[in-house]
Amino acid sequence: MPQVMEFKLPDLGEGLTEAEIVRWLVAVGDVVAIDQPVVEVETAKAMVEVPCPYGGVVTARFGEEGQELPVGAPLITVAVGAASLPEAPAAPAAETEGSGNAPRPLIGYGSDHSRPARRRRVRPVTAAVSAPVVAPAPAVAAPVVPAAPAAPAAPVAPAGPVPVVSPLVRKLAKDNGVDLRALHGSGPEGLILRADVEAALTALRAPEPVSLPASAPAAPAAQGERIPLKGVRGAVAEKLSRSRREIPDATCWVDADATELMAARAAMNAVGGPKISVLALLARICTAALARYPELNSTVDLQAKEIVRLPAVHLSFAAQTERGLMVPVVRDAQDRNPESLSAEFARLTELARTGKLAPADLTGGTFTLNNYGVFGVDGSTPIINHPEAAMLGVGRIIPKPWVHKGELAVRQVVQLSLTFDHRVCDGGTAGGFLRYVADCVESPAVLLRSL
Repeated sequence: MPQVMEFKLPDLGEGLTEAEIVRWLVAVGDVVAIDQPVVEVETAKAMVEVPCPYGGVVTARFGEEGQELPVGAPLITVAVGAASLPEAPAAPAAETEGSGNAPRPLIGYGSDHSRPARRRRVRPVTAAVSAPVVAPAPAVAAPVVPAAPAAPAAPVAPAGPVPVVSPLVRKLAKDNGVDLRALHGSGPEGLILRADVEAALTALRAPEPVSLPASAPAAPAAQGERIPLKGVRGAVAEKLSRSRREIPDATCWVDADATELMAARAAMNAVGGPKISVLALLARICTAALARYPELNSTVDLQAKEIVRLPAVHLSFAAQTERGLMVPVVRDAQDRNPESLSAEFARLTELARTGKLAPADLTGGTFTLNNYGVFGVDGSTPIINHPEAAMLGVGRIIPKPWVHKGELAVRQVVQLSLTFDHRVCDGGTAGGFLRYVADCVESPAVLLRSL
């Protein structure tokens, strides 16, 4: 007799508490193997295919494409040991510790050995529905109408645990004074989702209706497209807002003659082999500058009230995609040459554009290089990529009049800007870093002398 196992949305790491269903990869009735991907979800970090730890027949799916589910919410149920869907509902069975047919844990998520195994209630296997069946309520007699109307009783919050999985939902309700016990969840089995709390907040904040004179026409309701602030856009909004709240940033900038840098790149690419990008050359200059000014490769520990200088340069870079702004990370950039940096930039950019970046590819950066010149602009005062301490911005490289060797000439000019956390250093350090970068751009031999 097959056992029906419920697979829940696993913790995808990096503090993620929810994910949106993008595409189901299996249907009810399909036979799945252990660790076969069953659904593609989008988190605030990346698109992820979620494998199922059970092998058998899919008996139910929970959630539609486009729906957001919290970590721990049911995804599918699988009849383990069944070759096909049963013709009749199977009797409930209990999973016991030490069972020889117990499925192995999901690869990549590990097992929890901190507490003994518990008996798990198993739902009956049904082939026709993808949600739990609720038995109809028994008929009741009509209540007796009292002679005089009584004052309505205040609603009583139901007893027992509140059906909330996401800590984000709990925090949102607590911060805004919403009683979770008074809400009816719209998720599977009454699970309270963030949308339920937000709907309650909207109802609480709705203004009272105002009566207008009969002769006065009603004002037209405000119209406009509403775009949910979730997924990548929501993650970017939260991170930038936190950066503005916590980091006292400042920006300095300088124009530099990039003619010699562009000539050096052309010479390097003329000898054959993999092409070297401008971004890779700027990245190599950044790592050399950070070796001289390590204050800018750091982070601030607010709880310990300490500045933490980091030993390795994990270089973040901004990549605009159809899904929004992504910031992949090149690990140990200080150990890479321009060729290696070019290859890694190209690899991560392609993954970003196709939505295949892993969460680990988007975290752990220590310094950001932002080439906004690709948008045809000269300058910007970007927001620091929290929890980093600085960001170098690069504008477009275009011909401009420039005084070169005492004479007016047309040169390739770029504007460089440095936004930095004023807690980790003062303007002298920031100016020294930016001036060194500009010197290397104007004369690449300066970089060779420092290697």
